[in-house]
Amino acid sequence: MKKVALHNLGCRVNEYETEEMARALASRGFKIVPFDAAADVYIVNTCTVTNIADRKSRQMLRRARKTNPDALVVAVGCYVDTHKDIGGEEGLIDAAFPNAEKARIAEHIESLLAFEGGDGVCGPEEDYLAGLEHTRSCLKIEDGCNEFCSYCIIPYARGRVTSKPLGAILEEAREMAAKGHREIVLTGIHLSAYGTDRKDAGDEPLFEVVRRIAEIPGIDRIRFGSLEPRIMTEKMLSSLRTIPQVCPQFHLSLQSGSDSVLRRMNRHYTADDYRRIVQRIRAFYPGAAVTTDIIAGFPGETEKEFAETEQFIREMKFAKTHIFRYSKREGTAAARMDGQIPEREKEKRSALLIEAGKEGERTYLAGFCGRTAEVLFEEKVNTREGSMWQGHTMENVSVRVRSEEELSGRLLRCRITAAEDELLYGCVEGEG
Repeated sequence: MKKVALHNLGCRVNEYETEEMARALASRGFKIVPFDAAADVYIVNTCTVTNIADRKSRQMLRRARKTNPDALVVAVGCYVDTHKDIGGEEGLIDAAFPNAEKARIAEHIESLLAFEGGDGVCGPEEDYLAGLEHTRSCLKIEDGCNEFCSYCIIPYARGRVTSKPLGAILEEAREMAAKGHREIVLTGIHLSAYGTDRKDAGDEPLFEVVRRIAEIPGIDRIRFGSLEPRIMTEKMLSSLRTIPQVCPQFHLSLQSGSDSVLRRMNRHYTADDYRRIVQRIRAFYPGAAVTTDIIAGFPGETEKEFAETEQFIREMKFAKTHIFRYSKREGTAAARMDGQIPEREKEKRSALLIEAGKEGERTYLAGFCGRTAEVLFEEKVNTREGSMWQGHTMENVSVRVRSEEELSGRLLRCRITAAEDELLYGCVEGEG
């Protein structure tokens, strides 16, 4: 039996696609093994959203080659789409496939092995997907992006918006429910654009997906990946509020709190637009976790523009703030802009924004203390204080408790007693 190791880099869409590739390979009889184990084939699902992502993609390919010099090393995904010369580095890879070929990766691997004189594969083992199943799972419903933000290479790597048919989404969701996945995370490159490419999608295509998935027995939670802020209209929120399975966590990428920077980024809202959207969400979902992304050191960012972003973060008190230093991507409009910020200055600004974000995170977590929360438990973790069960709330905050019972996969009410280092601690109701 041929052994295949896969490694994922990047977003939740990539995570979903990596699991889909693993399933396809396993169904054809390949044995899926950890990436640091000896394998016949190594597949790296690459990312190219930043220069750091590029570097990590190359590093993982080199690691695979070092682990087994005789193995088949394959690169797939966004780095392949944007770096046509990926095979130029001698010995780095044996084959490369763009995003469009991920669905056929099993066929490609079989063909490559046959070409090399491999002995093919045999029937699948019963545990071929061991380790892939868990209590929640990503469900990719959309690919591509039409926005062309000035800093982003992804529309060139992924292409235009393509929505998965509703029937296919529901079929996949039913399969997930049958396997015990109680929470589904809807993902896409530009999730908010779902249905905009389909004439039969209706007025609220994304809401319709949520409504129909909520009807599937066994699905207790539905969570969104990253959303375009402008989709969170009063009508959308009013509709979502009727579905109890919708998780009150909304990741709305901000990128900057300065209107002038937002214009240069080709983002189609102002800081005040974003503020009103967050206020609207919090009115419909009191206590909701609003999380965001911020880019530090965008080309031409003045001290005044930076200060506007720092102040905006402190004002909004996000539940989680992800800070990224601007990464120059050749082929984008931002790469050609004047006023490129030196790396040292970007590091300085990034550190200041991280600290501003931490203030809001600490405040948000502290608000759980003394309350009860519904927790979906996933695994037992080892801590300095001994073994504890870990799960996450509807707001996607991690919770740890002690219990002698098996809690994996269970949805339980817990009393929260403490908040520390991005974690909540407590006890299952009736056990504390």
